[in-house]
Amino acid sequence: MKSLVRRVAVPLVAVIVGLLPGVIAVEQASAVTKMTHSQATAIFQAAGITWSSSGNCSDWNVSTCTSFTNINDSTVYGVRTLKQASGCAVNITGGTEVGHASGTYSHRNGYKVDISKYTCVGNYIHNNFTRIANRGDGAAQWQAASGNIYADEGSHWDITYYNCGGC
Repeated sequence: MKSLVRRVAVPLVAVIVGLLPGVIAVEQASAVTKMTHSQATAIFQAAGITWSSSGNCSDWNVSTCTSFTNINDSTVYGVRTLKQASGCAVNITGGTEVGHASGTYSHRNGYKVDISKYTCVGNYIHNNFTRIANRGDGAAQWQAASGNIYADEGSHWDITYYNCGGC
């Protein structure tokens, strides 16, 4: 019963006071499922999502690689949702490999990916998501209704997936 109250009442109260994105993040954090690099690439390939790395590799211990080792399933399905909803080409340039900023909702912990900055994707983000305050480093941010955050880092989009965005 306690679990039911937490899963129903807490999000309901959060909606009323406008804190739902934070609640979604907390709820997802307790139910994260990790994927292997092979599992993630199979899903990306089936969805028509590409990935690339400056080092042409996938070793998560090498910063010039693009790895999906230990990526959250919600991140993988979130990228797929973006591709399907936008109809745009999506190319992932950063995954769980070393070399990104640390933190709970980080690349290394499976919550983030970087994608190439294409006009189609940019237009989709600007037209469908809500502009929110700039990140601490000055990056402009947009938030999807799902709570996921899309940060414009100049040369690419840095996306934090708290959930799969309605997959």
